[in-house]
Amino acid sequence: MPEPRAKKSKRIFLFLRIAVVVCGVVWGIFWVSGEQRWHRLVEIFHQMNIGVFAGALAIFIISQVIIGLRWWLLLRSQHIFIDFWAAVRLYFLGWFYNNFMPGSVGGDLLRAWYVTKHTPKKFEAVLSVFVDRVIGLLSTLAIAIFFYLLFLRGRGVVITSSGRGGFLEYVVEYKVILLWVFAAIVVIFCVLLLHKTTRSILARAWLYIRAHTLRMIVKLKDAIVIYCSKPGTILVVFALTVFLQLLTITGFWLLGRNLGIEAGIEYYYVFFTLTWVLGAVPVSIGGAVVVEVLLASMFINFAGVGEEPASALALCQRAVWMLASLPGAAIHLLGAHLPKDFFIDYKKSIN
Repeated sequence: MPEPRAKKSKRIFLFLRIAVVVCGVVWGIFWVSGEQRWHRLVEIFHQMNIGVFAGALAIFIISQVIIGLRWWLLLRSQHIFIDFWAAVRLYFLGWFYNNFMPGSVGGDLLRAWYVTKHTPKKFEAVLSVFVDRVIGLLSTLAIAIFFYLLFLRGRGVVITSSGRGGFLEYVVEYKVILLWVFAAIVVIFCVLLLHKTTRSILARAWLYIRAHTLRMIVKLKDAIVIYCSKPGTILVVFALTVFLQLLTITGFWLLGRNLGIEAGIEYYYVFFTLTWVLGAVPVSIGGAVVVEVLLASMFINFAGVGEEPASALALCQRAVWMLASLPGAAIHLLGAHLPKDFFIDYKKSIN
């Protein structure tokens, strides 16, 4: 009985994530169709230099290859000596699943699963994937905080009740709508609690979330214990991650300039990194819709960018992500993510 219940909970979470994407796409279509926005977006994309877009895409792909190097270094620190290009292929495979596949198994989990086919050190291999993700998120957040404090703190990019783009001002303006939405959520939740089946599903969902949270805490503790003995490796991969993220965002800044956005590069360093961190929360497929709405909103409300150019920039980022994910599809189809002797003896390690 527990297995069918677990599968049912996963299907519910998958449905909710897909629903977020579908609702966002429908809302985007209605938004674009009004006030001549579609024609302005077409004009913006027509003026875009395809060479600049290709340059931003190339920078992003190269950065992903070097991020594969970051993970490879973390694996070696645990004495897992798989081939460098094998690590890169597994990374691109996970990136493809994160951006294209609507399954409940994320790209990181898939990468963790397949890396165990390359080594008998199963726990250490899986742990390296988790540490790789944590280092990526922490370095991203560090960039956002650093550039905000250094450049944007005194420019009105704050959550205030007054001033252009103030969050509380936005809440006050739409307080009636927000109250109705909140009331509807409360009513729906109460109705669900009254029904025995949905109450049982919500209870299982809560247990599922709590169990996964506790497991993540345990993994974090284990990672700290294991990797604290190798501070040099952690510093190298952290510095490498910061450099690559700055390089990637600089590529998007050049693309934004080509789209007619005059905002300074410091806005990019703060807004892109914040949306990447928030987009890691699994409320949609690959952060789709969530990342685009947040990024466009930040540029519109805090950098004074027009709605259409900000939206075009957010869509270009998604296009770069998806195009850079395509090598992962080829890797999967060709079976290049598996050890060479996998089909001969799947229990035998290449090490």
